[in-house]
Amino acid sequence: MDASTLRRWRTARPPQGPPFVSVSERVVMYSALDVEEWLRSRRIVPGREA
Repeated sequence: MDASTLRRWRTARPPQGPPFVSVSERVVMYSALDVEEWLRSRRIVPGREA
């Protein structure tokens, strides 16, 4: 995922995307487990009903 995409999601109102931690004004961190869980929850398998 591109850093600019994450930044755009983070600064949206309300915030979107995976959970994040603001370490300082310029440093934001993501837990790999949180990102993986967030991606899994949005997985779409073509040909399967929702």
